[in-house]
Amino acid sequence: MPDLFSPEANPVPLSVLAPAPLTDDAFARSATLMQEARTLFPGGVNSPVRAFGSVGGSPVVMARAEGPYLWDEDGNRYIDYVGSWGPAILGHSHPDVIQAVQHTAAQGLSFGTPNALENALAKSVLRLMPHLARIRFVNSGTEAVLSVIRLARAATGRSKLIKFEGCYHGHADALLLKAGSGATTLGVPNSAGVTANTVGDTLLAEFNNLASVEACFKAHPDAIAALLVEPVAGNMGLISPEPGFLQGLRQLCTQYGALLVFDEVMTGFRVALGGAAQLYGVQPDITALGKIIGGGMPVGAYAATEALMNWVSPAGPMYQAGTLSGNPVAMAAGLATLQALSAPGCWQRAADASEQLTNGMLSLCKQSGITACGGFVGAMAGLFFAEGPVKNYADALKADTQRYARFFHAMLRRGVYLPPSQFEAWFVSSAHTPDVITATLACVREALIESAA
Repeated sequence: MPDLFSPEANPVPLSVLAPAPLTDDAFARSATLMQEARTLFPGGVNSPVRAFGSVGGSPVVMARAEGPYLWDEDGNRYIDYVGSWGPAILGHSHPDVIQAVQHTAAQGLSFGTPNALENALAKSVLRLMPHLARIRFVNSGTEAVLSVIRLARAATGRSKLIKFEGCYHGHADALLLKAGSGATTLGVPNSAGVTANTVGDTLLAEFNNLASVEACFKAHPDAIAALLVEPVAGNMGLISPEPGFLQGLRQLCTQYGALLVFDEVMTGFRVALGGAAQLYGVQPDITALGKIIGGGMPVGAYAATEALMNWVSPAGPMYQAGTLSGNPVAMAAGLATLQALSAPGCWQRAADASEQLTNGMLSLCKQSGITACGGFVGAMAGLFFAEGPVKNYADALKADTQRYARFFHAMLRRGVYLPPSQFEAWFVSSAHTPDVITATLACVREALIESAA
């Protein structure tokens, strides 16, 4: 194995040293809290991937966050590449967002009536995504996609859906087929409690394989209401669309009269300020949004043309409602986030950090003789311990998950918090300065050696 500490092999200065690894004693309070949590919650957590089921060990319990950092209950600091699973594109606790939330909360948490902040956030979203004309706020990405399915079926009068193996669109029953992310992490690609009838109208295709999509349309030419896709897959690890793939989906949907749905819950405002639709020049019929538009608060949305959104109650016959939808505190957080992100250079700093991180990691892997591949799109990144290229779900499943688990813990002990699963994208923020990335790569340099054992 080449010497990772030789000057010619090292993409970070040798003077930048990783901190000494933490010992088990450094996580004592986290361990105690998790023991208690397991008596209170299923598996000790309120969302499955947090349980460390893919990487082993006991989860770390976090106490606070600021900028690119997390601090756990034992006082240990981590450079964070989870970013609350996407919303923290400005870094944690951005002062503009915190100030907006505090000011708005003092006026009342929720009214159950229209409020002016709904209008302001809607205008901000529609300005950044001009292919959309009307929007409806909900409370999560899952709720947005549930509503999109109903809207597509209402507008087309059809029942069937196409989704891709390994793409995750929330925990809607109809979409928990080879759903990637937490389902794959736990080895349960199909959820218990989902009946055969529920998924009977869901067709599966292979990401980056237009022939598999065309086969679905040919088999059901007049029955498919919508095709749902993560335009950049982030729930089977980060996988980019191959050239022409999204354009081909647009063409097939138009040809067969189905609606093209971009699930931009992750990619919206992250792969580009205008999302994947702007980046790839492909206009979907309906877009689902979440994460960044809430700035860390629970917010989702779906948006489309005026004609399609006029199907939604009370304008039309498709019913959807939510008590806390559009609540002022969440609207204020999302508005402050998009305003800050739109400032000159802000989004680009996040994208530059993603590029520096990815290229540095791949360089270290190559120089050490470690089989790995990966990439970045905007402020999303990913690393597979696999030969690559990884183009779809089947390719992702070939990755060395045991090696990732060792690497994860070696990084955790050095103060870097990665997604606790090989099958999750990494999220980078504008708070990840070049110095923070350099410090991260110093930890990667040592963690690769340790995890090789």
